[in-house]
Amino acid sequence: MIISNMHNFKEHKIWMDSMDIVEDIYKITNNFPGSEKFGLINQMRRCAVSIPSNIAEGSGRSDKDFCRFLSMSLSSSFELETQLIISKRLELIDENNFENILGKVSKLQKMIFGFKKKISE
Repeated sequence: MIISNMHNFKEHKIWMDSMDIVEDIYKITNNFPGSEKFGLINQMRRCAVSIPSNIAEGSGRSDKDFCRFLSMSLSSSFELETQLIISKRLELIDENNFENILGKVSKLQKMIFGFKKKISE
């Protein structure tokens, strides 16, 4: 079954939702202390950007390759989740923002996993 080559990556819900997460992460990390510029700020932004980037790159490939890129995207989302938890524990992010973005990341993880399963059938 060829699904990945049937649609433009910009039409994939997982790509759109991951782009929203990128925006959220940039806004949240703008409030982090300057001492985290090369620490959590950089790491979190790179992880967040990696999610839609891998979806976009994989969408133009075979289904097998697309699954591999979706796996990388999923891995980046788990890395981002860990960094969000660290940020919360260090009190760099408030409870509201933490719960909101964590919920979005968790939902996206389920969507990527489901989409990956669908195209690998």
